Amino acid sequence: MIAERWRAMAPQERRTLLAGGALAVLLLGWALVWHPLSQRRAELRQQVERSRAELDYVRRGAAEIERLRAAGTRSLADRQGRSLLALADATARSGGLESALKRVEPAGAGSVRVSFEYANFDALVEWIDALARSYGVQTTDFSADRADGVGLVNARVTLQDAP
Repeated sequence: MIAERWRAMAPQERRTLLAGGALAVLLLGWALVWHPLSQRRAELRQQVERSRAELDYVRRGAAEIERLRAAGTRSLADRQGRSLLALADATARSGGLESALKRVEPAGAGSVRVSFEYANFDALVEWIDALARSYGVQTTDFSADRADGVGLVNARVTLQDAP
């Protein structure tokens, strides 16, 4: 039926129908294949640019961390020959925690456990931060329980020399 109708058409009508069909195929190909792929390619390029910017940010952060870690490691020499045990004891006493300091004991190789009772939480956190910034000492374990009094805690802190 279609073949009969095709043969019945004039050659000019056949050319017009073929040109229209070809144009329809091209437009459908563009709308269903090329255009979506082109949009996806643009989205992927934007995603790659965002990922590159994030990677650059992370690399700058990692370099800053390494710089700070190196500064902390260099400050180990600032201890004036004191062990981690002696350093923890001396800095806790000078940091306003002398009355709360109950025990400083070795907890393993290069590690010290410090116990406090009725310690001011803010002073305790400042002491831990000062040890990290000034001497490169890391806190590997921290536990605190509320004590009687405003802002007071009973705490156990495990400190370790930076690797």
